[in-house]
Amino acid sequence: MKDIIRIKSMISADVEMLLNQQIKKEAYSSSVYLGMASWCDRNGFDMSADYFFKQAEEERHHQLKFFKYVLDMGGSAVSPEVTNIKNEYNSFRDVFEEALEQEVNITQSIKNIAARCQKEQDFVTLEFLNWFFKEQREEEYKARRALELFDVIGEEGTGRWEIDKHVGKISYTSETE
Repeated sequence: MKDIIRIKSMISADVEMLLNQQIKKEAYSSSVYLGMASWCDRNGFDMSADYFFKQAEEERHHQLKFFKYVLDMGGSAVSPEVTNIKNEYNSFRDVFEEALEQEVNITQSIKNIAARCQKEQDFVTLEFLNWFFKEQREEEYKARRALELFDVIGEEGTGRWEIDKHVGKISYTSETE
């Protein structure tokens, strides 16, 4: 029976495995952002907490997109266990540095899936991944802009308060949209 299902699947076992790993990475990202939101909230950075709550929701949405895609393609999507979520950070800036690192890692992971799809000539999955590349461009941009606020505004005096205030206003606009 397993062989019949695999024959009916539109994705290879390797691509399915990579997509399931990505589902776990997106779930992990969502949880990381919840941890960041919690830290920001506890430390009085309300706008940043809201920003990270929204990021957590977006990552959960990405997780579900991957999950449903695997199912739609005849594969077996796996609901991941997420552990080892950090809830403490050394500084306000540290939270944003880790957020950028998280987004860069997700982008690289999606690139790795795309490379595998290219090798297998899985053009359907490549087309599916295009949405995520656009999304990651936006996510990395917002993370970089938030981190730039620390250099532009500085953290002295009311700096962190100003940074927090501006984080809520970060948006992404592209000339191609």
